[in-house]
Amino acid sequence: MITTNGKFVRLMTIVGFTLCLISCKEVPKTEIGTNYATMKVALGDKDLSTSYSATVRGRQDIDIYPQVSGRIERLCVSEGEKVTKGKSLFIIDQVPYKAALKTASANVEAAKAALANSELSYNSSKELFAKKVISQHALLTAKNSYLMAKAQLSQAEAQELNAKNNLSYTVVKSPCNGVVGALPFRAGALVGPSMAQSLTTVSDNSDMYVYFSMTENQLLNLTREYGSMDDALKNMPEVQLRLNDNSIYDKKGKIESISGVVDIKTGSVTARAVFPNDSRLLHSGVSGTVLVPSTFKQCIIIPQSATVRMQDKTLVYKVVDGKAVSSLITVAEINDGRELVVLDGLKPGEEIISQGAGLVREGTKVK
Repeated sequence: MITTNGKFVRLMTIVGFTLCLISCKEVPKTEIGTNYATMKVALGDKDLSTSYSATVRGRQDIDIYPQVSGRIERLCVSEGEKVTKGKSLFIIDQVPYKAALKTASANVEAAKAALANSELSYNSSKELFAKKVISQHALLTAKNSYLMAKAQLSQAEAQELNAKNNLSYTVVKSPCNGVVGALPFRAGALVGPSMAQSLTTVSDNSDMYVYFSMTENQLLNLTREYGSMDDALKNMPEVQLRLNDNSIYDKKGKIESISGVVDIKTGSVTARAVFPNDSRLLHSGVSGTVLVPSTFKQCIIIPQSATVRMQDKTLVYKVVDGKAVSSLITVAEINDGRELVVLDGLKPGEEIISQGAGLVREGTKVK
């Protein structure tokens, strides 16, 4: 007969129960997902603007140089004064030019008298030659004297005209409507046509030209968007100008021209926009930023934080069956630094990771 120790039986019972509890608590390991912000792709309209560094110039910035030499007698304007076309700016000493005009006018009168005498002599010679009183040589001599007198009169009249012009040039006038620039020369200063520095500059600031550069790719995109460069200039929306203090100029401008030649060194073309300047807030020579808007209708807009840039490629992570799947997309060149317009690679209704895409790895579980 076999007997069993009671203590041993109780010990084995406790051990078996403990092992059962441990085995019941073991569960299969599961992969833990990560919380990422996601969004559903949808169609919408979007207005974006592209910024270009720009330089402001007056419609006309005309440097004023004297056409005759002399000392400045009088300044007729002050710096910053608004002038109209034909307004007197400077008066140069007129005394020598008035004297030259009088001399030239006297020479004209003398040449007229000499011509009259030559004409009388020539007419008399023709009559005498008809009566065979003088020879043909004498007739030709009288004729040549008459022609020379005519030429001398023409020469004297040309000199008189030149003297009149020189006298008129002593009054330096504004060639256009505008604003007077700096006046480095004052009354008494000796000036002349060969001087290196201009007397002043007159800027036509009624409208301002704003020049900026576009890359070759931007030019190609613009041409493709509107069909041709002529259509682009006709149909492009109005542009804005951001000034150096980051304020937006209160008047909108229009792009008038785009250069047809690409600069070999920079790979860019020069464009020109014109802005009204009735308030005279804009000044020639200042800089700013041109904002060119673009409107996209029924397009896919995603935040820039949803993309990863790899060299010349852009990708997003779609959420497929709860996992991140990378996908290449094509985006428009135009963006505002916060959002992108997707041209290809996404469809409405698809779900993508909208933030922190740069931290995502292929196949990551997304909660």
